[in-house]
Amino acid sequence: MEQIERKNTLDGLSRKAYIERKTGETDIKLNINIDGEGKSLINTGIGFFDHMLNLFSRHGFINLDVHAIGDLHVDSHHTIEDVGIVLGQAIKEALGDKAGIRRYGMAYVPMDEALAMVVIDLSGRPFLVFDADFSTEKIGNFDSQMVEEFFRAVAFNAGMTLHIKVLYGKNDHHKAEAIFKAFGRALDEAVKVDRRISGVMSTKGILE
Repeated sequence: MEQIERKNTLDGLSRKAYIERKTGETDIKLNINIDGEGKSLINTGIGFFDHMLNLFSRHGFINLDVHAIGDLHVDSHHTIEDVGIVLGQAIKEALGDKAGIRRYGMAYVPMDEALAMVVIDLSGRPFLVFDADFSTEKIGNFDSQMVEEFFRAVAFNAGMTLHIKVLYGKNDHHKAEAIFKAFGRALDEAVKVDRRISGVMSTKGILE
């Protein structure tokens, strides 16, 4: 179920989407407002994941509501991956034809001893390069290997080229936090409307 609201003009932005996804493994409802203030209401049943999504929302100035029920008695994999799928779909729907947006975004974010870089191209061509190592299997009740799987799901469903790299760091919580904050900031840069852009930022005339 999808509900989409777009008013993509230079003087008044309202880029929103609501998507529901229900499978035998998860039941997810997600609201997004690309042109928000960084407000969020997150409940996935995975505390650390909720924390990361709150950080993404806050640092990306994106309003985000997520309610997810998943088969956590199995593990966290399905819930985290499926939230990534729905978030990617919502970003894609909210942006529409991407007219006027800058398309590219980049951010470096430090978190104490850790430094992460995220670069985004809202090209319509899904691709993920992920270069980050975690020394622990879990961060709280979150499987650390799911950081990569979450961003793969986002990238392939949003149609974005996404490069993520942790340049250095020791604490896995800090590494993940730096990544999610940097993703928010890079996305905020990529979705900004620039008055100098006529149509889309591509010589092809489309971004898909």
